[in-house]
Amino acid sequence: MKAFAALYARLDQSTATGDKVAAMVEYFGSAPPEDAAWAVHWLTGGRVKRLVRSTDLRQWLIEASALPEWLIDDTYAHVGDLAETITLLTQHDPAARAQDTSLAGFVATELLPLAKLTPEAQGAVVRRWWQSFSDRERFVVNKLLTGGLRVGVSRLLVVQALAKLSGQPSDLIAHRLSGDFQPTAQAFAQLIAPGDVAIDADKPYPFFLASPLEQAPESLGSATEWLAEWKWDGIRAQLIVRGGVRLWSRGEERLDGRFPEIERAAAALPDGCVLDGEILGWIGAAPLPFSRLQKRIGRLKPGAKTLADCPVVFMAYDLIEYQRADLRQRPLRERRQLLDSLVDASTLRLSEPVPNDGWPTLEAARNGARDRGVEGLILKRWDSAYATGRRRGDWWKWKIAPLTIDAVLIYAQAGHGRRANLYTDYTFALWHGDELVPVAKAYSGLNDEEIAKLDRWIRAHTLDRFGPVRSVEAFHVFELAFEGVNRSTRHKSGIAVRFPRILRWRTDKPFQEADRLETLAKLAQ
Repeated sequence: MKAFAALYARLDQSTATGDKVAAMVEYFGSAPPEDAAWAVHWLTGGRVKRLVRSTDLRQWLIEASALPEWLIDDTYAHVGDLAETITLLTQHDPAARAQDTSLAGFVATELLPLAKLTPEAQGAVVRRWWQSFSDRERFVVNKLLTGGLRVGVSRLLVVQALAKLSGQPSDLIAHRLSGDFQPTAQAFAQLIAPGDVAIDADKPYPFFLASPLEQAPESLGSATEWLAEWKWDGIRAQLIVRGGVRLWSRGEERLDGRFPEIERAAAALPDGCVLDGEILGWIGAAPLPFSRLQKRIGRLKPGAKTLADCPVVFMAYDLIEYQRADLRQRPLRERRQLLDSLVDASTLRLSEPVPNDGWPTLEAARNGARDRGVEGLILKRWDSAYATGRRRGDWWKWKIAPLTIDAVLIYAQAGHGRRANLYTDYTFALWHGDELVPVAKAYSGLNDEEIAKLDRWIRAHTLDRFGPVRSVEAFHVFELAFEGVNRSTRHKSGIAVRFPRILRWRTDKPFQEADRLETLAKLAQ
């Protein structure tokens, strides 16, 4: 545990990418494989099911620290992180621990068995940990207990460290790490092994992600060098046919069983192929709003009504494996030709190219994207390989301008972590008659200076409090951007907006002139 805790502290204290990679290379190279495997798991976002309740942790902290409840609550409000709060308010007893414990040993023999204990027994074990572990170790343990080890390390950085350690290409490491990585010594050995290693038939490829196009499209050269497709608003997924059919989301979640119509259609595909595409709700000749598709995402086995209300298609736009051969280094033009021969126009559909007579034609198509129920265009260089992650240059997303409204700030709530002492989570409203009706929450878009200024105003103009939420005077207007609007029975307004964020603080506009709910409702699908 000491070595991993030292790694975590080093990662937490550094802001330099090179230092973080070097720290991980050093740890992965010296740690036992079973410890390194768990470190990879945690650092790439892996979790275990919540083992204890936060309320129980709070009660155990009261008992262990002998501090008054108000002081603990005040410390937590100031620190903003439960794991850090516990670490600060508990003390290490050097005599309570005789020897160091490996990371894998701790997970297997102490952490995971915690789930099978009663709350009383859990409390005894956790309080013993607080005594026996050093400050660094205790902080890591508390992080694991409260949900995760967010430490400013991306999956890409972990891949870079493993590639540097092993001498293998980072794309190969990323592929080996994709899917359901199991934190075992054997899995870690296979992760960094030289040469070819048999890939699990269930395993997807790392996704290639388009970058936002922020410059004029003419800067990309001739439009004839590019394939233009609609930017579909669905669930990015890989459809894998290897001795059976599997569906993986971009977030590397197995979707098997949730979209049976796609799996049935995929059974007709030749064995040994992988398609990249988008799962879309679809009726007739047009996609359904994403809100309709959302109702299916959480249903492991959709019933007849769900299947009828939101039929789906798999909109295929790339073929990255065929006849068990990896096609990622082949040019897009070849991959598309093969793909065209595999899919039909029913449940498995080809993402048809947008007519391309030059940039003006494509810009006109993009401007009409919202009427088609899509988000804009995707531009892909015809001779591009299928890369890993977000690599600028070959794939671009050319989105339409967002929808906007001017809304009034009516509620505020404190943030988390380093912003736990600042009001950074805001609720906005529009006029409906003489009433302000909440329509959206937004957490991003303001700089540090604006956040600090607004925080002071919120504290001085609070009307009421509802737990952590403050009701404030109707005064400030903000321009909000969002990607779509849908009808919703879950919201008082009857409207739900997608991906709301703050564009600017409208200090020039009185709150009486904010937009009306009727204006937003007209945009709803």
